[in-house]
Amino acid sequence: MSVARVTEIIASSTKSFDDAVEQGVKRSAQTLKNVQSAWIKDQNVMIKDGNITEYRVVLKVTFILE
Repeated sequence: MSVARVTEIIASSTKSFDDAVEQGVKRSAQTLKNVQSAWIKDQNVMIKDGNITEYRVVLKVTFILE
Protein backbone atom coordinates (compact mmCIF):
# COMPACT_ATOMS: atom_id res chain seq x y z
CA MET A 1 0.00 0.00 0.00
CA SER A 2 1.22 3.51 -0.82
CA VAL A 3 0.60 6.76 0.99
CA ALA A 4 0.67 9.99 -0.97
CA ARG A 5 0.95 13.59 0.05
CA VAL A 6 -0.12 16.71 -1.84
CA THR A 7 1.70 20.00 -1.50
CA GLU A 8 0.92 23.35 -3.08
CA ILE A 9 3.58 25.38 -4.83
CA ILE A 10 3.64 28.60 -6.84
CA ALA A 11 5.85 28.82 -9.93
CA SER A 12 6.46 31.70 -12.30
CA SER A 13 7.90 32.43 -15.72
CA THR A 14 8.38 35.46 -17.91
CA LYS A 15 7.66 33.32 -21.00
CA SER A 16 4.31 31.52 -20.59
CA PHE A 17 1.98 29.52 -18.35
CA ASP A 18 3.37 26.31 -19.88
CA ASP A 19 6.90 27.33 -18.95
CA ALA A 20 5.81 28.20 -15.40
CA VAL A 21 4.27 24.71 -15.03
CA GLU A 22 7.41 23.08 -16.42
CA GLN A 23 9.65 25.07 -14.06
CA GLY A 24 7.44 24.24 -11.07
CA VAL A 25 7.44 20.52 -11.81
CA LYS A 26 11.18 20.48 -12.47
CA ARG A 27 11.95 22.29 -9.21
CA SER A 28 9.58 20.20 -7.10
CA ALA A 29 11.13 16.99 -8.48
CA GLN A 30 14.55 18.24 -7.32
CA THR A 31 13.28 18.76 -3.76
CA LEU A 32 10.61 16.06 -3.32
CA LYS A 33 11.08 12.33 -3.84
CA ASN A 34 8.66 10.20 -5.86
CA VAL A 35 6.73 13.03 -7.55
CA GLN A 36 3.84 11.38 -9.39
CA SER A 37 1.58 14.15 -10.69
CA ALA A 38 0.67 17.82 -10.60
CA TRP A 39 -2.48 19.73 -11.40
CA ILE A 40 -2.98 23.41 -11.98
CA LYS A 41 -5.12 24.95 -9.27
CA ASP A 42 -4.91 28.55 -10.45
CA GLN A 43 -3.25 30.83 -13.00
CA ASN A 44 -2.63 34.56 -12.95
CA VAL A 45 -0.44 37.19 -14.55
CA MET A 46 1.47 40.18 -13.25
CA ILE A 47 1.00 43.33 -15.31
CA LYS A 48 3.08 46.50 -15.52
CA ASP A 49 2.21 49.44 -17.77
CA GLY A 50 -0.41 47.35 -19.56
CA ASN A 51 2.00 44.52 -20.41
CA ILE A 52 2.26 41.04 -18.94
CA THR A 53 5.52 40.78 -17.02
CA GLU A 54 5.11 37.38 -15.38
CA TYR A 55 2.95 34.27 -15.65
CA ARG A 56 2.18 32.47 -12.38
CA VAL A 57 0.65 29.09 -11.65
CA VAL A 58 -0.41 27.47 -8.42
CA LEU A 59 0.28 23.73 -8.61
CA LYS A 60 -0.85 20.86 -6.42
CA VAL A 61 2.02 18.35 -6.55
CA THR A 62 1.45 14.74 -5.48
CA PHE A 63 4.30 12.57 -4.26
CA ILE A 64 4.50 9.11 -2.68
CA LEU A 65 5.88 8.88 0.85
CA GLU A 66 8.60 6.33 1.50
